[in-house]
Amino acid sequence: MTLGARFSISLANKLASAQKSTFHRCLIAPFTSLDSRNYATAPGTKEEKVKVPLALFGGTGNYASALYTAAVKANVLDKVEFEVLDLVEAIKNSPKFAQFTKDLSVPKDTRIKAIQEISKEAKFSDITTNFLAIVAENGRLRNLGSIAKKFKDLTMAHKGEVKAIVTTVIPLPPQEEKQLKEIIQGIIGAGKKVHIEQKIDPSILGGLVVEFNQKVLDVSIKTRASQMERFLREPLTLGDI
Repeated sequence: MTLGARFSISLANKLASAQKSTFHRCLIAPFTSLDSRNYATAPGTKEEKVKVPLALFGGTGNYASALYTAAVKANVLDKVEFEVLDLVEAIKNSPKFAQFTKDLSVPKDTRIKAIQEISKEAKFSDITTNFLAIVAENGRLRNLGSIAKKFKDLTMAHKGEVKAIVTTVIPLPPQEEKQLKEIIQGIIGAGKKVHIEQKIDPSILGGLVVEFNQKVLDVSIKTRASQMERFLREPLTLGDI
């Protein structure tokens, strides 16, 4: 049975019968408390410093960076990545689970208890379990998808992987995707691995838009048409004749 199915079956009963419980936590900030709850520096030892490979901003960026730091310190980055992405997929596939994460009227203690029980059933690592408890406590379950996406960006950067977002009107045939991947690989060099993420957007009319390493190559028909329109609207001068 999938994680989403297990959650859907038991959620109604949990929400109806959940008792108030004391949740002993003192949060200075979500992105510092996650780390401090899982690690205690031994006397006379220097705390390990973890460098986040990408600069992320905003609340979701702070949560993703905190999760990355804690996972790297515990040497469970791959496991945490799998668990978080698995949970996000479960949310997508379970309407009841999705509604639960978005419903701010659910009492905080109920949110925390439900997430802790789901983490226990799924046998999540301590890092993931504590992280989800913090997210639930702070009413951020609705942002879990965005947090997971930024966390994925961090794990890819950690592994030397580059995500290239390719936007087209229809999916690229496998051969064309392979050729494009080889071109981008040649640009970024052999030290990193390219991952193609395809997006479908009929509004670009045709062609494609490629985004990677903060670069954008826009050869869409929509952009070409806009450029042509601007050119045609510009008044002619004697120098143009």
